Amino acid sequence: MRLALGISYQGQAYEGWQSQLSGRTVQDRLEAALAEFATQPVSTVCAGRTDAGVHGLMQVVHFDTALRREEFSWIRGTNRFLPADIAVEWARPVPDEFHSRASAIARRYSYIVLESKVRPSIDAGRVGWVFRQLDADAMRQASLVLIGEHDFSSFRASSCQALSPVKTLNSVTITRRGAYWRFDFEGNAFLHHMIRNLMGCLLVIGQGQQPPSWMAQVLQARDRDAAAPTFSPAGLYFLGPVYDARWNLPDRTPAYDWLP
Repeated sequence: MRLALGISYQGQAYEGWQSQLSGRTVQDRLEAALAEFATQPVSTVCAGRTDAGVHGLMQVVHFDTALRREEFSWIRGTNRFLPADIAVEWARPVPDEFHSRASAIARRYSYIVLESKVRPSIDAGRVGWVFRQLDADAMRQASLVLIGEHDFSSFRASSCQALSPVKTLNSVTITRRGAYWRFDFEGNAFLHHMIRNLMGCLLVIGQGQQPPSWMAQVLQARDRDAAAPTFSPAGLYFLGPVYDARWNLPDRTPAYDWLP
């Protein structure tokens, strides 16, 4: 049967999601735990890869197995073999045609940024940081040109393996609670480092180093050198994919209520 799992994790201790020879990735730890529980090798496919240091509130994976267990058994049994900073949040049997990546109709990310004269301490690694005051109106104005289908080459890492730089950004929402800013992005798909590069540009504009109109110039340039430096992965959260309701999968985890 085919099984889908919802996974949450802190990314600070790992070299990203995708399996590496070092074994120090979230996928490596998850597959090792699944193999311990299932007593057989398990290979997973994820909804969206994350960089080193990036957190996941609801990564979704699927895999095929001949092992028959109740949903709660997959959750508790796998979590027994996982480190404290990774957890299976839910498990659901799905039809064979379901694919965690290909079936996703959108993906969601949030960036949490602390605006403070003092660097983060208790939330180090969990928030980005700027020490200059940010202008919400300027950042929101700049974000408007990003909405829709565009060639996002200016925000694409040189190592990106996507077949096309053309993606659709559905929304960018910028809110603030006290000293913490939250930037929410939803799109059909994202290029490698695309969110981090968009954030770099938004923060340059928010700090008054460029006008809001500069974002359109960067977008139209289709050249990575035209954009700001890549922002830190600290504070970036993969909220998870969006699926059609017919798959009957959860669309949030309890961590959504904790995120500022």
